[in-house]
Amino acid sequence: MSAPHSASAGGVFAAADLGATSGRVMLGEVGAGRLALTEAHRFPNTPVMLPDGLRWNVLGLFQGVLEGLRAAARSGPVASVGVDTWAVDYGLLDADGALLGAPHHYRDRRTEGAAAGVLARVGAAELYRITGLQHLPFNTVFQLASAAGSAQLAAARTLLPMPDLLVHWLTGSIGAEETNASTTGLFDARSGVWSTELLDGIGITSGLLPPLRAPGDPAGELLPHVTGFTGLPVGTPVTTVASHDTASAVVAVPATAPDFAYISCGTWSLAGLELDAPVLTEESRAANFTNERGIDGTVRFLRNVMGLWLLEECRRTWAARGLPVGLDELLAQAAGAEPFAALVDPDAPEFLAPGDVPERIRAYCRRTGQPAPGGPGAVVRCVLESLALAHRRTLRQAAELAGREIARVHLVGGGARNALLCQWTADATGLPVVAGPVEATALGNVLVQARAAGLVGDRDAMRRLVARTQPLRHYEPREDRAGRAAWDTAADRLETSPRNP
Repeated sequence: MSAPHSASAGGVFAAADLGATSGRVMLGEVGAGRLALTEAHRFPNTPVMLPDGLRWNVLGLFQGVLEGLRAAARSGPVASVGVDTWAVDYGLLDADGALLGAPHHYRDRRTEGAAAGVLARVGAAELYRITGLQHLPFNTVFQLASAAGSAQLAAARTLLPMPDLLVHWLTGSIGAEETNASTTGLFDARSGVWSTELLDGIGITSGLLPPLRAPGDPAGELLPHVTGFTGLPVGTPVTTVASHDTASAVVAVPATAPDFAYISCGTWSLAGLELDAPVLTEESRAANFTNERGIDGTVRFLRNVMGLWLLEECRRTWAARGLPVGLDELLAQAAGAEPFAALVDPDAPEFLAPGDVPERIRAYCRRTGQPAPGGPGAVVRCVLESLALAHRRTLRQAAELAGREIARVHLVGGGARNALLCQWTADATGLPVVAGPVEATALGNVLVQARAAGLVGDRDAMRRLVARTQPLRHYEPREDRAGRAAWDTAADRLETSPRNP
């Protein structure tokens, strides 16, 4: 790895950025008109199936972070460290601060049916009034409900969301960052604090939840054994960032005007708007939209759409059978496949768990009276067209519910590399799509650290810096009438097709 150039008017920041399939430590150099990322270390995130369910290998992940910080130290001075990860999952600590077992994976089946018990005690409308969260079966509140009565939960004294667990191991400090806390189903969407009303209603002691932190707050300094292993100096600070990876990605959306929507596209597609206040209407609840915190008290009004997980699970299945899985080849086959031959709802429950997604897609199509796609190209076309239509539906609903107009869509994250998905999202929505940056999450992590260090200004200044310095691709919707009509017809077909006739 080449060492970033350190300018006297800038600084270099280490971003530990962990997604659902991989983690990395990135170095971000921020200075006057400069924002550059360099990869220090990348490592896999491979869950482990144990007799009691699917678990994260959190010790391996922490070791990957340490190895990344050691690589970062070799490149030169590091001003601070920040950590972001996926949401909803957590670790439990006992009275001595020791971790009580490997954290469960949100795709584990243990939460099946757990939501019903919570909703029987609280009620769906009341739960949404307090938390503003999209109903997802793996929300933290439902994970805790599924653990009720377990020896592990009885022994727990502190719950730490995943990024805060890693920060605790780096610094020894205890806290929960608010953008991630807002995804748990235990957080008050209006007041921005833990909801004691909800905790009392579902029988969870408030002492289990740590104090809240805001992005930009100091989280502590690296512990001596961490500095000893990594070679970073004693006293190296850890800065609280927008630790939910989507919140960090939204920080780095290169918007230069307020009338934008965003899609943070990776394993999930998180599609929505940035608002000043939550939308807690019954219409919003019925449409299953979520109100999660962003930086500076903003609200990420969005809906989770099953994203490129579908494509990656297809590739994993085909690889196990010895079939070619190169992305470029698959996209070329998809481009040549019949348009709109088969469509699926990406959020159908059968697509949540790992497994043979190509066969599940065929089974879905057979159940809904559609021809089952045959080869990989047809399956990939089905996945990408279905995702583009899900993006269209979600953004149109978000705009209607929030009373906003959308002039352009910013698609950030790994999906920005997928030219077919970007173009079809533009075609489906009828809006221009700006694709990139790919590493939006790490950039947002770095920018919050840099702002805490006084090197960059407000959200608008951060986004202008991203727009000036990062490679972006622009996709215009194709304007021919036949093309627009084809997308409209496909959208109508998908909306009226019963999921399980």
